[in-house]
Formats: sequence, structure tokens, C-alpha cells
Amino acid sequence: MDGMGGLARVFGMSETVWRRHANPWSGWSRALTGLPLICLSIWSRAWIGSWAWAALGLVALWLWLNPRVFPPPPRFDSWMSRGVMGEKVYLAHRAALPAHHRRAAALLAWLSLPGLLVMSWGLYVLAADLVILGAALAALPKFWFIDRMVWILEDWQRAGGTVWQAG
Repeated sequence: MDGMGGLARVFGMSETVWRRHANPWSGWSRALTGLPLICLSIWSRAWIGSWAWAALGLVALWLWLNPRVFPPPPRFDSWMSRGVMGEKVYLAHRAALPAHHRRAAALLAWLSLPGLLVMSWGLYVLAADLVILGAALAALPKFWFIDRMVWILEDWQRAGGTVWQAG
């Protein structure tokens, strides 16, 4: 099981959920709140002790609910919608995609790791500057990854591929 495909299965990303997640409100709110809320909930151990686990659980619930609470968008032409659709194509058809897309997506995922390590250390020692720096270093490749997903979608559609199942 690969990491991203496994996460999509854990999050129960059915066809209906993917369509809802393609709503720009879903994509943007998840992208912009996920990492900061995770950091805040972990940091909150300094204020609320073991109740930080409850805060982290609420963040996990938000990340699970997010692609479900927004309706499918009336159009799928925004950058974020196309990025989400590209991620769906990437996860469902990775082996059929050109090698340059697979390599770039893997590289971008790995490029987030140094930022996540800095952020994690900052959360461990409660150093806000390291948390902010690490989160920024982790988020930048994520947004570049979304842009790569848009490119994957465009190439996939140009080659005659479809995103949504018929019906």
C-alpha cells in the first residue's frame, strides 16, 4: 500500500466525496487549516496537558469531515478543483502516468520532509519560530504538488482520460 493511496482509503474517498472535495472551499480550507490546526493541537499540550489528544482528535475529525461538508462545485475549472481532480487521477492511475509526473510527485512529497522534521522538533521543544519555519517549508512543496496535479489532470484529459466514473 502506498502512502497517498492508503490515506485516500483511510479517509473513505468515494467518488461522491472526491466530487465534494473538488469544491474550492473544501480544497482551500483543508490546505490552509490542516497543518496549522495540527500544530496548534500538539502545542496545546503546554496549556491543557493530555487534553491535547482531544484537540488532535478534533483536527482529525475536521480533516475527515472537510471533503464531505461542501457540495460538489457547479464548475470544476478553478485551480484547486483541478488540483484535487488531478490528485484523484494520480492515485487511481499512477502506473499509467508518464514517468516524469511520477518522479516529480514523489520528489515534491519528499521535499516536505525536512520542513516536517523542523516543525516536529519545534513542537517538541515548543519553539514557535521552528514550528512556523518548518510548517512553511513543508507547505510550499505541498502547493507545488497541487500544481503538479493540475498538470497531470491536463495531460490525462488531453490523452482522452476521464476523471469521474460514468453514472
